[in-house]
Amino acid sequence: MRKGYVPVQPQGRASGQPAPAETNTESNTAETGAAAAVAQPPFPDADLMYIVDLLPPDEQLRYQEVREFLQSRIRAASIDYWNREEFPFGLLAELGKYGLGGLQTDGTSKLFKGLMYVEVARADVSLSALVGIHNELIVGMIDELGSEEQKARWLPGLTAFTQLGAFALTEPDHGSDIAGGLETTARLDGGEWVLNGAKRWIGAGTIADFALVWARDVADQHIKGFIVETDRAGYTATKIANKIGLRIMQNADIVLDEVRIPAANLLPGATDFSKANELLRDSRAWVGWQGAGIQLAAFDVARAYSLQRRQFGKELARFQLIQQQLAEILGNATASLALMAQLARIQEDGKLEMVQAAMAKSTTTRLARASVAMGRSLMGGNGISSDYEMGKLFGDAEILYTYEGSYEINSLIVARAVTGKSAFV
Repeated sequence: MRKGYVPVQPQGRASGQPAPAETNTESNTAETGAAAAVAQPPFPDADLMYIVDLLPPDEQLRYQEVREFLQSRIRAASIDYWNREEFPFGLLAELGKYGLGGLQTDGTSKLFKGLMYVEVARADVSLSALVGIHNELIVGMIDELGSEEQKARWLPGLTAFTQLGAFALTEPDHGSDIAGGLETTARLDGGEWVLNGAKRWIGAGTIADFALVWARDVADQHIKGFIVETDRAGYTATKIANKIGLRIMQNADIVLDEVRIPAANLLPGATDFSKANELLRDSRAWVGWQGAGIQLAAFDVARAYSLQRRQFGKELARFQLIQQQLAEILGNATASLALMAQLARIQEDGKLEMVQAAMAKSTTTRLARASVAMGRSLMGGNGISSDYEMGKLFGDAEILYTYEGSYEINSLIVARAVTGKSAFV
């Protein structure tokens, strides 16, 4: 970190405990080395609407434990990996120890799982993308659509985060129109499937143990899901470099050239694209949680900076324009968090449809884009540097705005649902 900037580490507030009394940050500031560490302000966790208090006591305790680990271990450690576009395998093992590889199958509430996504994003958005895709699209797909043999082979390693999968749907020429335009093919040849085609922007594609590949069966033209081990002959994955955000996530271009897999690698529950749509619905909802988490991260960074940075003889936090920006960032984050908490209730009731997921994803990522822009402005020139974290968040927000269905596509899904008219061509 640069001189003069030490992040305020949120401590959390267990249910029923009062918020800390207001402190005079000016008189309680102490010099530690070359940087100033600021006393905890009121509402250190920034949960003004007490969303965490909606969790049952056991989940609250686990939430606090995981959050403290993410803030103390993952947040600062991720910056160097983000700068170098490298994957932190050691951190992955630690995430596994805290149960973040098995959120999809551990029996916790939808709200708890969503708040875990929030807190991982609050620490690092790239790793939150990995945790979310891993749970929603990899563990979820095998658990819901896989055979008993496939579950037995893969789920233990996946839930422990000792193995990784990649979700291979998007193609070089097909993103938003993938349902009708998917070109990757699969043909049954004796006791094997033979896959040909290309995939693009596949998260963890270069480091995964297998890819869940969606391909069109040439016999019946149905889109089906296959487990393709990444050491199969004909499977090649090339890292997509020089991204402006999610730089830790190892996105890949994948080529499938006469890749042969056993017939048993077809997922029995993934024999038409409607199953992919269900997974994508839940995945869009997960990105809504990311949108809330990155805004809380922007607030944490901006508040800490404003309390420590001095201009014209006083802390930035004493200037009206700075206070207005902080209040707006937190307001956006809180609105996003409340929206997602209601979405979790809908999920628990089994009522979630694509329109709610699309609205949540488009709304929280739109607000996230605005929030990180305010945070970058608040921090002036330092706001463009990943050393101060805000520049990192600024780049990551652009990816959230675009992936899992672009902002525009998700907006059209919502408008189609409320007007009965489709604007898709």
